[in-house]
Amino acid sequence: MFDSSITTLNDLVKLRSAPYLNDYQTNQLFSELLDCINDADWFTVGIMASSSHQAITTLRTIENCFHWSPMTLVTQSVDKGPVFLKANQNTGDMHIRLEYGLGEGVLIGCQYFNDKIDTLTLGPLPFSMFNNRNKDFKN
Repeated sequence: MFDSSITTLNDLVKLRSAPYLNDYQTNQLFSELLDCINDADWFTVGIMASSSHQAITTLRTIENCFHWSPMTLVTQSVDKGPVFLKANQNTGDMHIRLEYGLGEGVLIGCQYFNDKIDTLTLGPLPFSMFNNRNKDFKN
């Protein structure tokens, strides 16, 4: 069931898990996301997933979507179970830890080299939002 109340990225802030979106909503939110992506200097990515495999696969899809260099797995504390993946585009590192009680989805932190600009955290976004998208970006 699609959540018709989701019309902007700000509507996602109150959610624990990424909502089901129709194609129109997905395209609208992705367009808004692009504006944020193109404005930021670098990114952190948090992925709440049911497995390490799903989290890494999702990160690879995001890297491909935005033409980011692949990040390197530095620590992985779990083989099975729900996980939280934290990736830092600036360092190129990703870490995975076992984490119960989370929802599912992607959080993107728009970071800035200017310390006077606050980080903008977007999401939770659906895993599928980044599938089959390959655009030209400044980052």
